[in-house]
Amino acid sequence: MRGPAAGPPGRQGALCPVLRATGTLRPAPPPPRWPVRPSLLDPVTAGGGSGGGKMAKYLAQIILVGAQVVGRAFVRALRQEFAASRAAADARGRSERPQSAAASRIIGISLQEAQQILNVSSLNPEEIQKNYDHLFKVNDKSVGGSFYLQSKVVRAKERLDEELRIQAKDQKEKSQKAET
Repeated sequence: MRGPAAGPPGRQGALCPVLRATGTLRPAPPPPRWPVRPSLLDPVTAGGGSGGGKMAKYLAQIILVGAQVVGRAFVRALRQEFAASRAAADARGRSERPQSAAASRIIGISLQEAQQILNVSSLNPEEIQKNYDHLFKVNDKSVGGSFYLQSKVVRAKERLDEELRIQAKDQKEKSQKAET
């Protein structure tokens, strides 16, 4: 015959050793939690539960939020720059005739910039040629001038010559329309 400490026939291993000694029923203790050592990934128990993991978590969050703020500001600045560039291009396109705008893009210099370089206020061919000759001679490399400035003078002359050609073509078309 079995006593109260024996329990049901298949459950003897599940009873606490104290039960066998005292004869009272107690549930078996829970199995140990595995792993026993604190996990390095758990911020609460990392570092022996001292709270060092919490600081690392907060630091990571601060860095993440700071990166998001900087990223948004960068995107906003890019959008503003694109909008300003588009507005400037539209303003240039409206101020010049389509042929003149195309000439500016091809030669790489605007009409206003070419006039500033050659120091002319109107498109007078004689004044343009006179200023061109003077600036070309002054900036000659053999006289101690700058090849870069000399090339700017040449480009400005080319741009103004192109504008004179466009104006002559427009005048010719207007006179032909007036005759017919």
